[in-house]
Amino acid sequence: MKAVALTHYLPISDPRSLIDVELERPVATGHDLLVQVDAVSVNPVDTKVRAPKDKVEPMPRVLGYDAAGVVEAVGDAVTLFQPGDRVYYAGDLTRPGTNAHYHLVDERITGPMPTTLGFGAAAALPLTGITAWEALFDRLHIDPDGANRGESLLIVGGAGGVGSIAIQLARRAGLTVIATASRSASTAWVEQLGADHVINHREDMVAQMKALGMETVDHILCLNATEHHWPALTTLIAPQRMICSIVESPVPLDLEPLKSKSAGFVWEFMFTRSMYQTSDMIEQHRLLATLADMIDSGRLQTTLGEVVGPINAANLRHGHKMVEGGSTIGKIVLEGWPA
Repeated sequence: MKAVALTHYLPISDPRSLIDVELERPVATGHDLLVQVDAVSVNPVDTKVRAPKDKVEPMPRVLGYDAAGVVEAVGDAVTLFQPGDRVYYAGDLTRPGTNAHYHLVDERITGPMPTTLGFGAAAALPLTGITAWEALFDRLHIDPDGANRGESLLIVGGAGGVGSIAIQLARRAGLTVIATASRSASTAWVEQLGADHVINHREDMVAQMKALGMETVDHILCLNATEHHWPALTTLIAPQRMICSIVESPVPLDLEPLKSKSAGFVWEFMFTRSMYQTSDMIEQHRLLATLADMIDSGRLQTTLGEVVGPINAANLRHGHKMVEGGSTIGKIVLEGWPA
């Protein structure tokens, strides 16, 4: 089968950083689905895993953590899907990735694809949708059905994939959303998605929030440079409230400013359930089904930014380069396979 893989961890400018390969088609057993992959998207985690390091893989390693496609075969323990079903999912960081024509994925972290979307638009959703949902509703404990209506949420980095979904989910939950964006195009994007206010995370966020009449906010979701924004985040979070981040910090974070506020900090990492095989893994299947229903009913829109071409090494290198540039709006998608 066709796949895109790496053997050496190289700068994306090096044509050897991602290469076209032929691999054996895997076989579904247990809870696994064998999916014929029709579209994938590129996420920051792809570029972080691929980042240059002094390591050589003895066999080609396939990356990729978003896919949409059709179930080709199922393992003997599968109960949720059958061959022919259209599915979408974000995969498992501990297993081979989605940049392959055929891919194995556990049914418990797989969702039924939205019926109103094509494969490309669907592939833009899973990782960011799961991350945004878990961050807002599992980590920050916001009620998706509106019990926190009227409360405020600051989303740092609103124009990226996760922010684009989080804005929509938070507005649906009745929150006042302040999103950050640093360019006119990204500002227009987050406004179109429903942000009530937009500020620039490259400037003084505390001053900008004061100009909006807000000394503090009830919830903060950080999707950009946690350590850089940390002083502003600890200043802006309201007493007895919570900050959530998805971006690792290269330096230790000082939690002391949160003490007098009895405020908290929590990480969101959407691969936790699959990585540790938690007893609630099936929650990702359920939330993907919910997101699909929201898409099909018009309550949520896909965050597809650009389709860069079919799935091959050259196009994936281009997608990685765009994501590493840090100025993408929405998601970068590859759809179809070269003949």
